[in-house]
Amino acid sequence: MRDEQTLGDEEVRKKIREIIALHVKLDVQDLSGNQSLEDQGIDSLSLVEIIFALEETFDIAVPYNTGDPDLDRIYTSSLAVFVTAIEGFVAEQSPTI
Repeated sequence: MRDEQTLGDEEVRKKIREIIALHVKLDVQDLSGNQSLEDQGIDSLSLVEIIFALEETFDIAVPYNTGDPDLDRIYTSSLAVFVTAIEGFVAEQSPTI
């Protein structure tokens, strides 16, 4: 789909948070960047569904279950860390215009 071609950084962040909120059935404003994903009701199944939705929306590949502690940490950390990591994947995998 490549939404990020027309979206700026703030719009990408907003879209990521909207996708997360949709999957955990919360309002976007109820998501807390400081809380862990688990504390916000994101279990392992929800996380996989969120990752698939993000991959489809932004046409990216999100590494998951790699065995790399630095990569795996983004899935057990705070929402803010997760969102920042996804923004990085979007930026890294976006075509240069």
